[in-house]
Amino acid sequence: MRPDPLANLGKCQTLMDFPADFIRFLTSAARVVVLTGAGVSQESGLRTFRDAQTGLWAQYKPEDLASPEAFARDPKLVWDWYAWRREAIKGVRPNPGHYALVEMEKRIPQFTLITQNVDGLHRFAGNQNVLELHGNIQRVRCAECRTFTETWGDDTEAVPTCLVCGGMLRPDVVWFGEALPRVELEAAVNASRTAHVYFSIGTSGVVQPAASLAYAARNKGSVVVEINAEPTPLTPKVDFAFHGKSGEILPQLVRAAWRN
Repeated sequence: MRPDPLANLGKCQTLMDFPADFIRFLTSAARVVVLTGAGVSQESGLRTFRDAQTGLWAQYKPEDLASPEAFARDPKLVWDWYAWRREAIKGVRPNPGHYALVEMEKRIPQFTLITQNVDGLHRFAGNQNVLELHGNIQRVRCAECRTFTETWGDDTEAVPTCLVCGGMLRPDVVWFGEALPRVELEAAVNASRTAHVYFSIGTSGVVQPAASLAYAARNKGSVVVEINAEPTPLTPKVDFAFHGKSGEILPQLVRAAWRN
């Protein structure tokens, strides 16, 4: 049984007082878009990509482990790094912020969750309409023919190969220097442009092209909301900003908006 998404509310020392007009905008919205970044996963205890450069991996720069050039130069090194990351993520579970977004999706007619995270925690929590802009570390595909596979071995001397064409397998994530997946990006832009309420949660608001989605929403008249640990360059442009842990703010927001 998954935990109550609102159970964390009682642990908060200070309860949020959300503006009445904000609650009214949210509960009357037919289309809501949420963009999440690394801050949401950090609250589950997951290290960010750069913070994970510890121990054996401390000698490498992230760019040396996450680029097409790195894979061409030393594919086994890159494969092993991502195998290590997948293993580290296995013990990580969604936090109350993830589950609050699941509850929000149930109450909004058209809800789109766009994430820059590759950990798959939103799907694990139960969100259905998820656009993974940077891919998913749990998926593996062929570097040549792009065929996806559900089984592979991490304990071999060489990088596992594709059963279709024999090409080397790689994680289905966006590396430095690669474009975002076109279908997901177009869907994210279209959803943002038609949103009644747009949330930017746990993201710095500077990584492009995801950072531009808030402005696409704002330019079309969306109510733009930021939830982040600290102010960002987006903060002066939003209609409502709530600074603190999303794992505390989101459950409180769902309770305030949908008490019944």
